[in-house]
Amino acid sequence: MKTIGMIGGMSWESSLEYYRIVNEAVKERLGGFHSAKCVMYSVDFEEIERFQHQGDWDAATEVMVDAARRVERGGADLLLICTNTMHMMAEAVEESVDIPLLHIVDVTAEAIHARGQKAVGLLGTRFTMEQDFYRGRLQDRHGISVLIPEEEERKVIHGILYNELCLGEIRSASRDTFRRIIDGLAARGAEGVILGCTEIPLIVNQEDYELPLYDTTALHARAAVTQALD
Repeated sequence: MKTIGMIGGMSWESSLEYYRIVNEAVKERLGGFHSAKCVMYSVDFEEIERFQHQGDWDAATEVMVDAARRVERGGADLLLICTNTMHMMAEAVEESVDIPLLHIVDVTAEAIHARGQKAVGLLGTRFTMEQDFYRGRLQDRHGISVLIPEEEERKVIHGILYNELCLGEIRSASRDTFRRIIDGLAARGAEGVILGCTEIPLIVNQEDYELPLYDTTALHARAAVTQALD
């Protein structure tokens, strides 16, 4: 079994899900008392959040590169960035270490193709929904058309993520807001919807929807286990 390396803490609530899923997936595959061999370096999200909203992506990149090197020195054989937004600096992180980076967009695209879908909605932070590092990779590398919510809806989602979910708050009104926005994406032609922030699955669950939802946290974590075992 290879050792899975994780850069976490963005937020720690979603990193907790990564840890749970990789261990559950290893036990499903191997049975008995098996659990995942893993190393996690958890950053201080206060610092990351400040850099994000100041637009200081160079400083954020320095933190991520340092974290990746710490994970590699800890004995990891492969690397996960346990957040969608910070894949903005995935290329810089990948170049800073000798172990392979498992990109969250590529894993998600594989799941979308497995369903034969060509057009999906994307939910996440405003950085993820509006900048090209995520949508561009889906479109250019994987041939998947991406729909995003309207501008006011993007502001609302961003606020829920940072002011509620990243602080561990789950509100029923926000759950209803996500339902309305997802229904709107479906009406515009989305065949499925990417939950492109690792906190969104804390409030949006597949059992509440007929439309396929792509839980990037679960997809990413389970793909890491496949790579670690195979």
